[in-house]
Amino acid sequence: MVRLDDVPVRDRFAFWWQAVAESVVSVDASSEHVDDFWAEMSTVDLGALRLSRVRCSGFEARRNAHRIRRANADAYQVALSLRGRSGIVQEDQETALAPADLTLYDASRPFLAWSFPGERRAPSRTCGEMSDGLILHVPHDALALPGPTVRRLLARRISGCGSVAALFSGLLQQILAGAARMTRADTERLSGVVVDLLTSVLAHEMETDPSSFVMDPGAVLVLRVQAFVERRLDDSKLSAADVAAAHHVSLRHLQRLFQREGHTITGWIQQRRLERCHRTLADPLMDGRPIRVIAARWGFTNEAHFNRLFRKTYGTPPASYRRQLRHGQSRQG
Repeated sequence: MVRLDDVPVRDRFAFWWQAVAESVVSVDASSEHVDDFWAEMSTVDLGALRLSRVRCSGFEARRNAHRIRRANADAYQVALSLRGRSGIVQEDQETALAPADLTLYDASRPFLAWSFPGERRAPSRTCGEMSDGLILHVPHDALALPGPTVRRLLARRISGCGSVAALFSGLLQQILAGAARMTRADTERLSGVVVDLLTSVLAHEMETDPSSFVMDPGAVLVLRVQAFVERRLDDSKLSAADVAAAHHVSLRHLQRLFQREGHTITGWIQQRRLERCHRTLADPLMDGRPIRVIAARWGFTNEAHFNRLFRKTYGTPPASYRRQLRHGQSRQG
């Protein structure tokens, strides 16, 4: 928890934005309330992900190319508005958020963000007179969606009233509310759930109204194929040809679409299977399950092949990864 109670009033604004740089991302900030600024932040570590709740006086924050060169962050951030008004400008796209709205932006690209409590501009420590929201920090490589696809969604308003978005928003708030009672293993498991649900939110937005994102049919097809594959990752017999046939397109056409997004269909399926294995091996509840069984569960029937792929991807064999992770958890305990 970062609070400003013990910080001299004259130092609070600078102190706060240094804390934001360390926990969220570095920006150049301004405010009408520099002389009486108030803010607080609580953060939950979800492994590769980081979830923060921020209450503060009104501000404007700009992340420019200079900031990015000094401290690049290969990560997306999701902002969820809980109270007050806020907005984001990125990639020539501007959106304003009301309470319950979501937006996605890329911390590795310039942006302008702003927030204020609402009609009342005076700072106060009461939630009713401060803006209030959540920020989820997600590394680029944690999302299954290709970068060019995600880029089409930057700085778009996503209504939190939709069924999938409401589930996602509710999950984030419940994680923050129950963080004190969660173990490290709990948060590691939840990180995978959060990423999967965020992926569903983004895919849903693009599929339900693709015209609003100026998308071509090929990009929509990639999203549908990815959703199809996610549901069948445990099928060791699933092949790129099967996926193409299920969507009534040629394998060559499907490969060309994925190459345009920076992948091959076969490579993408393998990557997602490895990520599921990686997540399962991190779960202490799975310690009694042999690695070969976990690998087979997610489509790897050749144990030696799986071990080579895992080591190439994560820098350590699966058995060593599991052992090192448990050793670290026991030391923390």
